[in-house]
Amino acid sequence: MIVDSEDELEGLRHIGRICARTIQVMAEKMEPGMTTGELDAVGRQYLESCGAVSAPELCYEFPGATCISVNEEVAHGIPGDRVIAAGDLVNIDVSAFKDGYFSDTGASFGVGAMPARTERLLRDGKRAMWLGINQVKTGNRLGAIGDAIGKFARKHRYTLIQNLASHGIGRSLHEEPGEIATWPDKHEKRIMQEGQVFTVEPFLSLGAIFAEDGDKDNWTLFGEPGALTVQFEHTLVVTRNGPVVLTLPD
Repeated sequence: MIVDSEDELEGLRHIGRICARTIQVMAEKMEPGMTTGELDAVGRQYLESCGAVSAPELCYEFPGATCISVNEEVAHGIPGDRVIAAGDLVNIDVSAFKDGYFSDTGASFGVGAMPARTERLLRDGKRAMWLGINQVKTGNRLGAIGDAIGKFARKHRYTLIQNLASHGIGRSLHEEPGEIATWPDKHEKRIMQEGQVFTVEPFLSLGAIFAEDGDKDNWTLFGEPGALTVQFEHTLVVTRNGPVVLTLPD
């Protein structure tokens, strides 16, 4: 999608705020002892109260309104009867549709007190995302996003999941530009265009390099090799003055 009117930008902002607030509400309600299914119900209720529809359900018949991944799960975790415990690392990924527009955002959270290494991973996962976002500007290389995140990961001795990429979004949940690497990719020659809409969502890890299917279900992805991984994600618009971040709660 290329944004070329204020009406389009406002439509994207509206669904972006809804997605961001959904994560905010879910994070506030999350506590030890509740199930991921109960947490998903909180998200569903908020989306529906805003007149929005879960994008994974709409587009892929995903068995949940949101994706909730715990500890060893990297992405696409199905909400269900898994009980959230103190010390768990939980990722919430929310994408939704309203009035012709899609948006997508995600964040990872520690439940209660966390080991210092996990706290650093959470902090640095968010920093890595913003380093990537700060490369967004009309005329810049898409590859600059992965270069900046990769430099940060190397410096702090993290790895990056290299088969879960950022993506275009707007009129569809996944559209052009497709497969935007959040790791260094010397083959990425594409240039950011004014008004382009896409996500930036690095998966920063304590050792995993790829996300692979396990034997749990047909959706949940696990790190290979196994290691704690965090994801932070925003949807944004490219402008000559830098990124316009759409998935902020205010």
